Amino acid sequence: MNGASRSVSITLLVLAGLVSLTMVIVGFLRELEDGGGAVVVYAGALGLIITASVAAVVFSMGEKVDSEQEAVVRALRDVQRAVERMSQQSALSDDARRVLNRSKERDLLCRAIEEDIRRHDWEAALVLCQELSVRFGYEQEAERFRTQIEMGRAEGLDDEISGAIARVDELIVQRRWDDAGEAATRTVQSFPAAQRVRSLGDRVARAKEHYKNDLERRFLMMAQAERVDEAMELLRELDAYLTEREAEPLREVARGVIGKAKENLGAAFKLAYQDREWGIAVSVGEQIVEQFPNSRMAEEVSGILGELRERAAHA
Repeated sequence: MNGASRSVSITLLVLAGLVSLTMVIVGFLRELEDGGGAVVVYAGALGLIITASVAAVVFSMGEKVDSEQEAVVRALRDVQRAVERMSQQSALSDDARRVLNRSKERDLLCRAIEEDIRRHDWEAALVLCQELSVRFGYEQEAERFRTQIEMGRAEGLDDEISGAIARVDELIVQRRWDDAGEAATRTVQSFPAAQRVRSLGDRVARAKEHYKNDLERRFLMMAQAERVDEAMELLRELDAYLTEREAEPLREVARGVIGKAKENLGAAFKLAYQDREWGIAVSVGEQIVEQFPNSRMAEEVSGILGELRERAAHA
C-alpha cells in the first residue's frame, strides 16, 4: 500500500471512528434518559471495534509506520477501550444504574415531595417519603419530610375546623336556629376527634335559649311601660319560641297587650275615618284585619275596606 492510499485509508478510518463514537455518546445519553438507546450504543461500539481492527491491519501492512500514524492508532485504541467501558455500563441492571444516579434521583424526589407539600397533597407526599426512605435509604430526610407533612396537615385541619365553627356562629347571629343545628351536627360528624366541635350542638341550644329569655324580658318591659307597638312586635316573635307550658305565665300580660293594641288600632281607624284621611284609614284597617282576623272589629273593617280604597284612590 503506497503512502497516498494509506493516507486516504487513515482519513476514512478516522471519520468512521468519529461517527461510531458519536453514535455511542448519543445512545448512552438516551439510555440514561428513557432507556431507549442501548441499540445505538451497541452499534456505535461495534463500529469503533471494527474501525480499530481495520486500522491495525492497515498500518501493519505498511513497511514503516510513522509517529503520526502510531498516534492515531493509539487514539483509536483508547477510544475502543472507553467504548467498551461505556458498553459495560449501559448493560448494567436498572438497580445498578440507580445506584450510579442515586444523588440525582434523590434531588428530583425531594423536589417532588416539596411540590406536593406546597399543593397540600399530603397523601402523595407521604408515598414519596416512603420511596425516599425504603428505596433510596434516606430515612432521616424522609422523617424530616414526614414531620413537615404532619404539621402542615394539622394546621390545615385546624383551619377547616375554625371555618366550620365560624359558619355555625354566623348562623347563630342570624338566628337561623335550624340551619345552625344542622351545621353543628355536620361539623361534629366531619371532625369526630376534634375536642373543639363536640359541644357545638349545645352551643346552638344555649344561644337559642338565651335569645328566647331576652325576648321575654324585653316584652315584659315594653308591656309594663305600655309601649304597646314594641310589645306586640316582641310578642309575635316570642310566639315562635314558646311552648304551651312556657307561654302560660305570660298569657295575662299578653291579653292586656293585645287588647290595648286592638283598642289603639280601633281608635286610630276611627280618627282617620272621621278626618277623611282615607289612605291612613286603609293602612290601619289592613293592620286590624291582619293582626286580629277573628275579631268583630276586623269583620266590620273588612266590610268597608273596598270603599275606603276607592276613596283613597280618588282623593
